[in-house]
Amino acid sequence: MRGWKPLLAFLVLTLMAGTSFAAGFRLPEAGVKAMGMGFAFTAQADDPSAIYFNPAGLTQLKGTNVMVGVTYVRENGGEFTGTTPVDDAAAGFTTQKNETQKTLNFYIPNAYVTRTSGSGFSYGVGIFAPFGLGQEYENKNTSIFRNQITKIDLQTIVVNPTIAFKVNEAMSVGFGIDYMYGRAKLAKTPWSPLLGGNLYNLELEGTGDAWGYNFGVLLKVTENLRIGASYRSPFHLEIKDGDVDLTGINTTGVAGLGGASVSQAFFGGATSFPTKGSAKINLPATFAIGAAYTVGRLTVEADADWTFWHSYRSLPITIQDQRPPVLVSSNAQKNWEDVIALRLGAEYRVTDPFALRAGFVYDPTPVPADTMGPELPDADRINYMVGAGYKIGPWTIDGAFMYIDKFDRTVNNQNNATLTGFNGTWTGDAWLAGLDVGYKF
Repeated sequence: MRGWKPLLAFLVLTLMAGTSFAAGFRLPEAGVKAMGMGFAFTAQADDPSAIYFNPAGLTQLKGTNVMVGVTYVRENGGEFTGTTPVDDAAAGFTTQKNETQKTLNFYIPNAYVTRTSGSGFSYGVGIFAPFGLGQEYENKNTSIFRNQITKIDLQTIVVNPTIAFKVNEAMSVGFGIDYMYGRAKLAKTPWSPLLGGNLYNLELEGTGDAWGYNFGVLLKVTENLRIGASYRSPFHLEIKDGDVDLTGINTTGVAGLGGASVSQAFFGGATSFPTKGSAKINLPATFAIGAAYTVGRLTVEADADWTFWHSYRSLPITIQDQRPPVLVSSNAQKNWEDVIALRLGAEYRVTDPFALRAGFVYDPTPVPADTMGPELPDADRINYMVGAGYKIGPWTIDGAFMYIDKFDRTVNNQNNATLTGFNGTWTGDAWLAGLDVGYKF
């Protein structure tokens, strides 16, 4: 597996800027046909992206299939109106402020190769990005959230070898092993009114990996009705020996340090300081069940999709060379909740080679109000999708468009003692466009 790491690092670094497009920071954009149908694809699972959506569906394919694609994402910067503790101690932490996140543009890749024999045995490998998180604020030295976060990126790529076989004419099963490679980056500017304002600019960056597994079942109940179920295990992604760099350490003398500065009191007068850090991110298990029904040229599917976010209880970050109290390890509490997304999709085959698709998703947030932070000001959302597919001989081309409408969310969790949290309202939206190209040998 070691030989995969340079390829995975290249994909992570060049194709993804990191963000989140299911509630939390899950990325279901692993296939464009499925995207056009609202990701209601667990029972249909009839293209190579079945490796992600339900590996048992590989037995429906014939011969050798290759599919590659990409989804372009335009995330419009979320807007906040309210109060934060930063820069507001003298005014009693009540001054109304506004902040807008940077607009992000990036790409989510997918690639699959599958083979199905005449006996109904199938195998293949998929590459996709199941999780990603990214936010960035305009100015790391003046952002009203700089004490908590100025930039965060979590980027993952999974390689998923898979096998599937028919138990009988009505039932297929599939199983896969998942290797995840991840990269995390965090930046913030701690601030203290007693120690001269901004203490320093901090950046933490590191990589890690994790293993998991997945399996699925597909039942052909009647000629027109299929039922599918699919499970993916959690990942425990460990970022080890990441680089932690402090720059711009404050050199202003303050009374609280006996006239010394933060630089003098804690860093021997230096204005920069390198050390190491580590983090562990417990990514959730998922489970989906769906039913697809075909009437003539129309196929309709409805799915229920669970994400078991209870695994994301905290975000521990360990600093190797601490300087208490200005540079210490942390363990931010998250306590996220399990959620169920409801997905509905349809495909109408206008002609044998040409199909139109549409989808709708209700996707609730797992983030409780008391632990929500500016790294992911999440909210319930409704997703609208349209798509189309066309076959030209052995070629298949699928395209889809998706609009994410995030509900406005008001949260009041500002803690003036710890200088964290905020009281206010967030708004935001995003749109995506995807293209997959497949070839059958």
